[in-house]
Amino acid sequence: MLAVRARVVVVVLLGVLVAVLFRFQVLRSSDWLLESQSNRLRPLTVPAPRGVIRDRAGRVFAENVPGYSVSIIHDQPDSMTSTLHRLREHLELDDRRFEELADRARSGPPRPLLVSVDAPFDAVAALQERRSIFPRLLIESRPKRRYPAGRVGAHVIGYVGEINEAEVEAREAEGAEPGWIVGRSGVEAQHESTLQGRPGMRYVEVDASGRIVGSFEGVPGVAAEPGTDLQLNLDLELMEWIARIFPDGMNGSVVALDVETGGVLALYSAPSFDPNVFAGVVDRSEWDRLVQDPDSPLYHRAVMGKYPPGSPWKLATAAIALDLGVVTPGQRMPVSCRGSYVFGNRAYRCWKPEGHGSLDLAGAIQHSCNVYFYQLGLGIGLARMLEVGNRMGFGEQCGIDLPVEARGDFPEGPEFWERRFGYRAQEGEALNLAIGQGPNGQTPLKMAQFVLAIARDGSAPAPSVLRSATVGAHEASWSLDIRQEHLEQVREGMRRVTRQGGTAYRSSLEHFDLLGKTGTAQSGDGRPSHAWFTAIAGPYGEAPEIVVVALVEFGESGSGVAAPLGAKTADFYLRGQHGIPRDTIQTLGEYLLAGRSTAWARQPDP
Repeated sequence: MLAVRARVVVVVLLGVLVAVLFRFQVLRSSDWLLESQSNRLRPLTVPAPRGVIRDRAGRVFAENVPGYSVSIIHDQPDSMTSTLHRLREHLELDDRRFEELADRARSGPPRPLLVSVDAPFDAVAALQERRSIFPRLLIESRPKRRYPAGRVGAHVIGYVGEINEAEVEAREAEGAEPGWIVGRSGVEAQHESTLQGRPGMRYVEVDASGRIVGSFEGVPGVAAEPGTDLQLNLDLELMEWIARIFPDGMNGSVVALDVETGGVLALYSAPSFDPNVFAGVVDRSEWDRLVQDPDSPLYHRAVMGKYPPGSPWKLATAAIALDLGVVTPGQRMPVSCRGSYVFGNRAYRCWKPEGHGSLDLAGAIQHSCNVYFYQLGLGIGLARMLEVGNRMGFGEQCGIDLPVEARGDFPEGPEFWERRFGYRAQEGEALNLAIGQGPNGQTPLKMAQFVLAIARDGSAPAPSVLRSATVGAHEASWSLDIRQEHLEQVREGMRRVTRQGGTAYRSSLEHFDLLGKTGTAQSGDGRPSHAWFTAIAGPYGEAPEIVVVALVEFGESGSGVAAPLGAKTADFYLRGQHGIPRDTIQTLGEYLLAGRSTAWARQPDP
């Protein structure tokens, strides 16, 4: 009886043992296999190539080239720090970068520590030769951003940089992790989600000590999805031409817009910088040099710089006066220009000491007569000028599709003077505002949108860098609310600017009708005045095709410095559009210096 019981107990125990073994070895075999694989496999992110950025004709602004990254497989913090110390013999790691990486090693999540996203080839070769010294080192080929256009497109295209910890947390749902390369400015930042793509995943095999044995093909990875390419309205050839002709050693910007769509053909800022230096981990000394440069090469003057608009603002004054019925096209002011205008106990001067005499509206625009516009400003009145100027949106942004854009500075009402300067505004303030001086600061981009509205029907769309935003879309986002006959009177004044006797006559063009307005705006700090030129251009007798605004800081002469720059920009673009051979001799002034025939030069209208 006892023997039977013993056999039963043994059978039961053996059954339990078999059941346990069956459960572990058969039913849960996949679990143990997974745990085994997790001990010897390490998942690694495969970076996705960013989308390529091209201009309107397909020329490349930003692309990807092969690069090398260096990472340390996760280990004990002391071990990773020790590896970092030894890596400094082969990779350039300044103290700031080293401390940042050491902090990640000590407190970061258990993931590979990305040391460099752009390791030099000679350093990579040296590390590969010393794999026994760096057993936990991972060297991978990864796409690196390259900007073939270099300085020409730096401000508008922007640049990329390594993601920071705050951004990793904010974009955790997207799978963001240290080492991601993200857009930092310009188009790269504005369209980050489109350009970024989706990273993939692959596995490497490690031994019991965590050293990399090699790639593992037994577990399928996930292929990276490249970012989407972008095509822009920008014309790279045009921007290269602007960079070539921009006055040496001077700062400023040039904006060019397509009249039909509002597409941005050029958005150039000088001085510039090489965005390729930001493609990897930025060298601290290079960053400090750029930030501390007194010329501020990182500053995007076209969309962020605010300047007194000077005489180009007279176009706004004229439009306001016409629309309010303050003046008619042929009307002359009560006081002829004799070089100054007296109001109260002060004489307000014209730029021409001997004066311009008696002028109508188009003639006043042609000769940029201050005395005429002083009286026009008084006729409008300060309150109405502020009201209409704000209604026109001169204190607002243009709405360009870039991550940053400055608003214009324009007084919201007479109380502005009391709040800012501590005194009550008098009517005399209208004199300075009428000629584009005083508390009025506009970006070159805003002035371009204003001239675009003049070139069209009084309305203008938001300037757009992205090509798809303008294809088939011409809706206006901004309107001057001015009648067509009044717009034509403003255009007529601009047309006379490039006729004989006009302030930009020497910048007139042989093949194209150039309507312009020069400006010389006081900088307000005792330095030379800023030089402006705003222009509309197209084939004679046809609809205008391009708007150009050129601003040269402290350039002193709108007619002598900014006007040739703007005219040559328009001529270069239009020659390309109409199949006319391009030439470095473009303006009337250049024809005269070269001794060429100027029979084509336009004379004053009869």
